[in-house]
Amino acid sequence: MEKIKLAVIFGGKSSEYSVSLHSAESLLAHCDQNKYELILIGITEAGKWLHYPKLDFEAVAHDTWHLDADCREVVLSPSSSRGLLEIDETGFKKLPVDVIFPCLHGPNGEDGTIQGLFELASIPYVGCGPLASACGMDKEFTHILCENAGIACAPYLCVYKDNALDLKAIYNQAFNKLGLPMFIKPANAGSSYGISKINSEEEFIKGMEFAFNYDCKVLVEAAIDGFEIGCAVLGNHELIVGECDEIDTKNSFFDFAAKYALENTQIHCPARISKALSDEAKQIAKKAYRTLNCSGMCRVDMFINSRQKIIFNEVNTIPGFTATSRYPSMMKAAGIGFGELIDRLVQLALEK
Repeated sequence: MEKIKLAVIFGGKSSEYSVSLHSAESLLAHCDQNKYELILIGITEAGKWLHYPKLDFEAVAHDTWHLDADCREVVLSPSSSRGLLEIDETGFKKLPVDVIFPCLHGPNGEDGTIQGLFELASIPYVGCGPLASACGMDKEFTHILCENAGIACAPYLCVYKDNALDLKAIYNQAFNKLGLPMFIKPANAGSSYGISKINSEEEFIKGMEFAFNYDCKVLVEAAIDGFEIGCAVLGNHELIVGECDEIDTKNSFFDFAAKYALENTQIHCPARISKALSDEAKQIAKKAYRTLNCSGMCRVDMFINSRQKIIFNEVNTIPGFTATSRYPSMMKAAGIGFGELIDRLVQLALEK
């Protein structure tokens, strides 16, 4: 049986560069090399695409991969005939690819930009297409689409960066609509970068300035009195839903330290909720998946408030892929192990 030439793309020009490296290391380690010929393509923080010809997954995780003298610059061209072009002193050499697994997080990797490039190059790829990726990355558009579909979301305001902004006036508007506490989030960022929990006008002004470091558009959302759950969805036409998980954190919110170091945090999978609530959450997750036109995979995040009502939060179209990440853990709880999950995602990419 001929191996599938699987290009795993990692890194990228994003604040989540380091998160991508750890996801890629875990993903690569779980790929069955009897089935896949692995092609490692790293994107440096400066945006340079390099073919890393070795299978040293620790070098990927520790960010030393790009220092290897055998790395060669590559480009993905719409006319490259289902492959990449490797550049060296003698010119160009084709690097054939059957399918791409983008192990990228945040802007320039999860927002539809690179997915559009894959489409132009006519190479099958894992995960959502350009439209779903773009809408899923932008929290405002996610809200607009899901609210229009009848999915309950947290009340919010959207604010665009402008030198003439009157932040005190915006605070008063937000306070009157949302109350305290509230959250400020960059519209296009993940891993809790740029997020602040707000309890005063002073914190609001600092939080807006902080969020604008990550995006020119931010959301101000009402805080939900409750806890967060998530639901993993897999599929194109027929959907498989993993078990719901539950975030139990003592931090003020599920921030970067809680997500990646589990600081003062436990993740329970399955979630400690009733079967009725779990079933309802799974239906909402599938509805959000369809509403955003997702394919391949997505993690849908929600809250359960103090009245046991489910409130949609956001989606993650390229969730983390470490061995302890939430998406593979939820799928494992539903009977789909890491290796099988990779196989299914690759087949879903090939069938699109």
